[in-house]
Amino acid sequence: MAGIEWDENACATRRSAGLETVQGDVREHGPDDFPHATILTGGPPCQTYTVAGAGAGRKALNQVLSFIARMVDGDDITAELAALDDERTGLVLQPLQWALEAYRSGNAYHVIVLEQVPAVLPVWEAMARALESLGYKTVTGILHAEEYGVPQTRRRAILIANRYRTPVLPAPTHQRFRRKEVKASMERPALLPCRSIGETLDRVEPFVLVSNYGTGGDPKARGRRTSKEPAFTVTGKVSRNRLFSDEGELDRLKVSEAGRLQTFPADYPWSGKDVSQQIGNAIPPRLAAHVLAAALGRELAADFFDTMTRAQWIDTDVETMPAKDTEDAYDSSAPRTGPDSDVGSDTGSRASSMDITDSAHRLVSSQL
Repeated sequence: MAGIEWDENACATRRSAGLETVQGDVREHGPDDFPHATILTGGPPCQTYTVAGAGAGRKALNQVLSFIARMVDGDDITAELAALDDERTGLVLQPLQWALEAYRSGNAYHVIVLEQVPAVLPVWEAMARALESLGYKTVTGILHAEEYGVPQTRRRAILIANRYRTPVLPAPTHQRFRRKEVKASMERPALLPCRSIGETLDRVEPFVLVSNYGTGGDPKARGRRTSKEPAFTVTGKVSRNRLFSDEGELDRLKVSEAGRLQTFPADYPWSGKDVSQQIGNAIPPRLAAHVLAAALGRELAADFFDTMTRAQWIDTDVETMPAKDTEDAYDSSAPRTGPDSDVGSDTGSRASSMDITDSAHRLVSSQL
């Protein structure tokens, strides 16, 4: 496993976790740098596509879609990508660029797995059609993280491509979160209840978590979830979440607690600066493991995910969320990059400990 990552803080975490990492710009690397890679995974930058951002990527969506067919035809669109209002918008096409280069060199990836915010689904659908023209079989869709045992509501657009088998999206193991519990239990009675904040964190219940993130993308409409419910989407401003009990305000989330809401092991060695940003940018390892297993056509034991996500990673002294994280704004001007190789991680990530996370790769690899 190897990963390319631009952000030095995410690289610090990866190295602390023992993950092979090349620090650099994905656009300055290619498949030839990783000749033994058979699987390409990643999640390009989301900032220009997310509803919480300014929306440069959403505004340029039709233009981005038009580039895909031209890339398959062999057109050089480098100059046009550089002319986009925000360079991160065009990085969503880097996985396709890598896939095309590998295919044309006669060393096509066996499996490709990509994830992003739901607004990128049209890009994945167009990319899937492009990959099908190269002989891949594909599937795309939106997954709800809580349906896979993640204690938060988080939606992700997924693309899986496989050269040798028809892929399917992973089947849910848990119920989708609904405010009306009776409706949820009647819809899929065979599924487990979605995991709550309270059963994930070692805190005395009951309490309420007030999200730093506004519902519907409105930062003024702060969401509130009880400890018996899953959290809202964990973002890069997770350190600003506030917790309250009947006795008053509680201590804010520790690094380990924020990571556990993303299903990282409690002792995952977060390093560098902007730790809360790294945590919020990651795809939950538990969800990523489900997706990777589905992409590889593997069936994992029912207790596998609980066993692995509750296991220790390594010893770490990092514990409380750095105070600086509560005020620092994310540097939106910097490029975010990074595809990977083998069962690698992040193709164009944010300043994160990975999108299709290497921790998930390690979890799945241990079972395969």
